[in-house]
Amino acid sequence: MPELPEVETIRQDLRKKILNKKIKSVFVSGKAKVNKSHPAFKKYLIGKKFVDIDRVGKLIIFVLDNKKYLLVHLKMTGQLIYKNGKKIIAGGHPEPRIDEVPNKFTRVSFELASGGNLYFNDVRRFGYVNIVGQEELDKIKSNFGIEPLQPDFTLENFKKALSNRRTSIKAVLLNQKLLAGIGNIYADESCFLAEVRPAKPVNKLTGLQVKKLHKAIEKVINKAIEMRGTTFNDYKDSEGNSGYFGNFLKVYGRGGEKCVKCKDILKRTVVVGRGTVYCLKCQK
Repeated sequence: MPELPEVETIRQDLRKKILNKKIKSVFVSGKAKVNKSHPAFKKYLIGKKFVDIDRVGKLIIFVLDNKKYLLVHLKMTGQLIYKNGKKIIAGGHPEPRIDEVPNKFTRVSFELASGGNLYFNDVRRFGYVNIVGQEELDKIKSNFGIEPLQPDFTLENFKKALSNRRTSIKAVLLNQKLLAGIGNIYADESCFLAEVRPAKPVNKLTGLQVKKLHKAIEKVINKAIEMRGTTFNDYKDSEGNSGYFGNFLKVYGRGGEKCVKCKDILKRTVVVGRGTVYCLKCQK
């Protein structure tokens, strides 16, 4: 699943392509996950413009000029693809091929009056495309915790998010109601940089470890955005290229390999149901 850095990369690139372009027509597949009847869904969109693209956590928010918001969540296998002639930019899962659109996995598509189409594809149908008003958007946003890129991601607020928690630190990092946008990749990488074991109970963290983890999260997320995200088999950035942060990964996906610091063999385990890699020697 794309995490905060990957979704932010998609958001930034799509802003350069579709802002202030009028929606000429809308296609909604019978298998699409939308929160309106298909006629109502189309009525809210046709003739309207995308005036901005926002984001909270991993949720992309397309701002329309009718005071409505189009919410897109890619989940595990979603894609967003903009195609105009031979020019294609895409983000999300690499399958099916981004140059073969529309296809049987196209759930929703938007034809733009000035040329070009925006496609939402989803193989496993975990993702969704919803239309909401301001009140509902505010309610949705209130369910997200503090986010590494935002001003409220202070050490004090980070401590509050951790307070009275007895679960593992990784469980907290993955809890979107506490910390928005962090997924499995960046949880493991942040814990390694902070020298904290992902399975360590939050109430056992020292004050110094909390400070180091706070700084590590900011550093890892910002570096990942600078490198346009991480790519394995399930992510391409919105230019259709691989992200570069995979070249900087210290632990994620490296179980059984040597630690980049101490050269001991990295241990792979499962924490809160997620594959987790860490160093027994470097992380305490």
